[in-house]
Amino acid sequence: MIWYQKSVEDVLGELETDRQGLTDKEAESRLRQYGANKIQKGKEISAWQVLIHQFTSPLIYVLLGALVVTLVIQSWADAIVIGAVLVINATVGFIQEYQAESAVQSLMEMITPKAVVIRDGKRRQIDSKDLVPGDIVHLEAGRMIPADVRLLEVQSLQVNESTLTGESEPVNKHDDPLEDAADDLTTADQDNMGFMGTAVTSGEAQAVVTATGKKTKIGQIAEEVQEAGEIETPLERRIRRLTKWITVAILLVAVVASTLGWLAGRDPVDMVLLGVALAVAAIPAGLPIVVTVALALGVSRMAKRHAVIRNLPAVDTLGSTTVIISDKTGTITQNQMTVRRIFAGHEQYQVSGGGLSFSGEIRQDDTAVEIEEKTPLWYTLVTGCLCNDAQLRKSDAEKHDQEKSKEGEEFEPVGDPMEVALLLAASKAGIDRRELEKSYPRRKTLPFRTERRYMATFHDDEEGPLVLVKGAPEKIISMCASQLSGEGREDELDGEYLVEESEELAGEGLRVLAMAIGRGEELAEKVGDDEADDLVFVGLQGMLDPPRQSAVEAIDNCHRSGIRVVMVTGDHGRTASAIAGKIHLDQPAMRGGTEPLDEGTREKLLQACSGQEIKRLEDDEFDARLDATNVFARVEPLQKLRLVNRLKKKNEIVAVTGDGVNDAPALKTAHIGAAMGAGTDVAKDASDMVITDNNFASVYAAVREGRTAFRNIRMATFFLLSTGAADILIILSALIAGWPLPLLPAQILWCNVVTNGIADVALAFEPGERALYESKPRPPREGVLNAVLLERLVLVGIWLTVGTLAMFWWKSGGAADNLDEARTAALTTLVLFQKVHVFNCRSESVSIFKKSLMTNKLLFLGVMASLGIHVAALYIPLTQELLRFTPLSASTWAAASGIAATAIIVNELHKHFRTPATEQGR
Repeated sequence: MIWYQKSVEDVLGELETDRQGLTDKEAESRLRQYGANKIQKGKEISAWQVLIHQFTSPLIYVLLGALVVTLVIQSWADAIVIGAVLVINATVGFIQEYQAESAVQSLMEMITPKAVVIRDGKRRQIDSKDLVPGDIVHLEAGRMIPADVRLLEVQSLQVNESTLTGESEPVNKHDDPLEDAADDLTTADQDNMGFMGTAVTSGEAQAVVTATGKKTKIGQIAEEVQEAGEIETPLERRIRRLTKWITVAILLVAVVASTLGWLAGRDPVDMVLLGVALAVAAIPAGLPIVVTVALALGVSRMAKRHAVIRNLPAVDTLGSTTVIISDKTGTITQNQMTVRRIFAGHEQYQVSGGGLSFSGEIRQDDTAVEIEEKTPLWYTLVTGCLCNDAQLRKSDAEKHDQEKSKEGEEFEPVGDPMEVALLLAASKAGIDRRELEKSYPRRKTLPFRTERRYMATFHDDEEGPLVLVKGAPEKIISMCASQLSGEGREDELDGEYLVEESEELAGEGLRVLAMAIGRGEELAEKVGDDEADDLVFVGLQGMLDPPRQSAVEAIDNCHRSGIRVVMVTGDHGRTASAIAGKIHLDQPAMRGGTEPLDEGTREKLLQACSGQEIKRLEDDEFDARLDATNVFARVEPLQKLRLVNRLKKKNEIVAVTGDGVNDAPALKTAHIGAAMGAGTDVAKDASDMVITDNNFASVYAAVREGRTAFRNIRMATFFLLSTGAADILIILSALIAGWPLPLLPAQILWCNVVTNGIADVALAFEPGERALYESKPRPPREGVLNAVLLERLVLVGIWLTVGTLAMFWWKSGGAADNLDEARTAALTTLVLFQKVHVFNCRSESVSIFKKSLMTNKLLFLGVMASLGIHVAALYIPLTQELLRFTPLSASTWAAASGIAATAIIVNELHKHFRTPATEQGR
């Protein structure tokens, strides 16, 4: 169907709908007929695919090869144990990965795009996937167009169609039919159509849905495009490189050990089994499971902290974040604006009452003011009331109780918080918006745009067309030629005086808006073209938006974590600086020995850098300014993007918050883009995560969880490799010394599969800690294991080897008759070593004595369970025969326990001497 050629009436007729929208019953019927309005983004991963994925790691390939070898030489006991390794690994990995996949899909449902639709004649918000052809939808700036639509009524609508056309410039839209257009008109030329996935950048419109899901333009393209592969996170790439290196090293060691034994005259078959056992024992088979579990837990924990991850690399990158660029309004502040001060007719007024309440009044010198019509104060309040798109809707309870007083009335604020505050201020002055609208009906709106910095409405009046304008004080003052005096006359404009009054209010931390009026068609056209210079200035309104206490605490925590916080706002510079002082942006990020700043330097951090200043600065100058301040005011979208890029040039890992269309470039360019849940669809689409409660504290919480996830993966890797290194060193030492093997191949496999397999996964559940949160950010290029942990790995591996061999030497006494008991004692010592060592691995720097056993109950229970299994195996006839176990005496148990406990001493000494004292004490 060629919709763009048809008139509005014909389109509605073809779709069997009208401007009142579909009924719910008809919408349900059409949803069954047309299906959900969503694009299939590649095949859903099936359970079989997840299961097969468990056998695609290089580490698993080695295990499969070992299984084949043991089957060929008919070593059934070893084959059974290796088979158990593969089954356990695949089962645990399948369960965790499948649950993680399901969890991520469930979390993504939390940020399903919404659409404003008219059903049964009433406007409501629904999930965009429930739209059907014939639905009437409302489009507005900052929202994605939820389906292909034919425009019905347009008000200054501009749409960015770059997702379809590649052209970044917004397209002006209209609602007229293109009757003479060709039947194959390109998408870019269909100016009365809107397409799914494109973004409304300004204006608003009413439209009718013509196509949904795979029938839309973008849906047709999606079917033709080859499905993209899975995203591999930077962490997964590091793990993959590590596993390949480990695989090569282990195979080499296994070959060397087998060759040494064979050259020493040992049985070749036994040496092949030994090589297999070493390969299987040293391979950290649980590592893929740990990575999956840690990332899944990170995503889940972040969701509980109101941060929904859209892009998995964000989990890893969050842990390295060094700078957070945050918006102010609604993120750092409460987004509950209240007008506190008014300047009009050379007079200052106070507004009492706070929060979202009608209670309060306009005062001057603690006396309530009677407001007369046509005065500067009246015009200031009326302009804020009528040049306004917000609404104060009555609550359901209020609709049934019309006897309530105005002060006790309950309402639901809808719209921009600043505009809500202006409505409440007018109401406190006794101005009834509904009555005003009867006297001054609106005929046209010029929406606010960041580049324009003002909004205007055009009204009909007995005296002729009335223009009301509100916006940034410096912009409004520049558009005026006169100002209204207290007596109601127009005086010559004193711009400097008005700027001083505006800055005085801003210096109190108030967000200031200026109001102006004008009359006549010619003036209305000039305002629409941003060419007005003869408006009449009427007044200023100063609003307070208190900081969130949780955000202030989070900013303090960021500084302690070595993370710098930069605030970007559209406020006046003095307003931004005043707010910045209240939220402690004069504090430095403590990055390894940073000294406290002197008072002068701290004051400089609060001196706002304006967008005008940014325009004048070359990159080198801008970098110097960027180092000297944490506050940027009156910043334009491309300047925010420049801010991100300059920080990236300085090798910072940058996270950015935002909610508007103008934030999308910065969100997309930053390492981490964090869109606010109440923000626009465009911002969410450009982001890596969505902050559902719009609170800066949730951004910091997500950073903490990102650090925790990586730390757990790192420490589980350290645990697996250090115990694997001990296995290799034990066997190689015995071969070189000419001793009997301290551990049989099946015993090595038992140790690392049955007794070790639970603990490593449980480490992924370890909660975070103060030392982790208050340490400086991890270098982004640092490997899974840093230099300190590699050093500790070698030390622990050697110590576990020495302790195990000492037990074997003591129990064997050089007699062949005691080998089974000696091997059982040596294996038990190694098992106990592992049980002690896993608790050392709960933290990279914090002492084991400062970590409660109950903060990770799964680890404690897992260790107890695996130890119980080993003890039981020593006394069960089947496992005694299969693994050549013998019961141990009480003295042997005591000696093994004492030797194993020394692992604590070794780890604690290394932590003490190789960890900064500031981290040890936390």
